[in-house]
Amino acid sequence: MQSRSEFGEVEETWRQGDKETRRLGDKGDNENNSFSPSPPLFVSPSPCLPLPPSPQPHFVGTPKPPISALGLDVGSKRIGVAGCDRTGLIASGIITIERKYLQEDIEKIRQLVNEREVNVLVVGLPYSMDGSLGSQARQIQKFAVKLSKALKLPVEYVDERLTSYQAEQMLIAQNRSPSRNKGLIDRLAACLILQQWLDVRRKHLTRQ
Repeated sequence: MQSRSEFGEVEETWRQGDKETRRLGDKGDNENNSFSPSPPLFVSPSPCLPLPPSPQPHFVGTPKPPISALGLDVGSKRIGVAGCDRTGLIASGIITIERKYLQEDIEKIRQLVNEREVNVLVVGLPYSMDGSLGSQARQIQKFAVKLSKALKLPVEYVDERLTSYQAEQMLIAQNRSPSRNKGLIDRLAACLILQQWLDVRRKHLTRQ
């Protein structure tokens, strides 16, 4: 059985055309009349031809308002902080604040708020497995209320029951010790808290 290349019929057609061209060229009086055409396998577009217009982006619904949120994983010793860009798509860790006393903690967060033009605070609350608020969650809520009043910003809460565990697992997957990277765990937890809030917000806006 005769084998065929990947281009099959195109290659065979070129071969037949090439033989016919050589045959006609041999009959001519001038030897320079003979030539072998290149196979028309690929055709590059002419640079002189105008390119088709680029498709315009299509937006569904009303444009999403810009957002600058600050995610906080509040602990007794540290506060993990995460932020997002103005599109509100992706959260990223910023810093871990070593807690000293209330006013200093607030001032450090205020500096971040001013630099990033933050308009909402997102705080993680460690709900109990039955959905109730334990003593730790109530302490965090008290801090969040004081922070909200001092910075004159609204505060929203996110269930963070498993964020610290997820952050630890992310470090373990990278062969890094959670006990030696507690500050990083706090930032990752804050990032997970904020990302969860951003995802819910985006789904809500797409339904409008």
